[in-house]
Amino acid sequence: MSAGNARCMKIAVLGATLLAVSFPGHAQTGDIGKREYLNSCAVCHGESGKGDGLVAALLKAPPSDLTVIRKNNMGVFPFGRIYAIIDGRMAIAAHGPKDMPAWGDRFKKYDAQQAELALRYGIHTDPEIFVRDRISALIRYVSGLQVK
Repeated sequence: MSAGNARCMKIAVLGATLLAVSFPGHAQTGDIGKREYLNSCAVCHGESGKGDGLVAALLKAPPSDLTVIRKNNMGVFPFGRIYAIIDGRMAIAAHGPKDMPAWGDRFKKYDAQQAELALRYGIHTDPEIFVRDRISALIRYVSGLQVK
């Protein structure tokens, strides 16, 4: 394979990967949400989402039971409110101190590296899109954990 063909192949693979990650409706979104949950949330909230993660007992405030969000909100899953909690970048002083880290910052730092790689190969991306899509995929996964 020539150097030009190898570069085209790398661009194609990178482009397919970025498309899979950046579009919330993509078939792999559920897997992305589950991966995000297991990598970022399960240590506190537990694999089941019931607040029984490995470090739950060590925390000052116990982690929320994520399986009853819809039940505790009159049968409605509050996507926007959950998004704001997970993102955590916009502090609201009147709401008091946050018990959970700002994952939006963490996701943005990671995705800025991905965007830099994409730009190197000539694919224009916005790191903020990655943050929104990862949080959205995570929320869709958590919405699937709700008790019936």
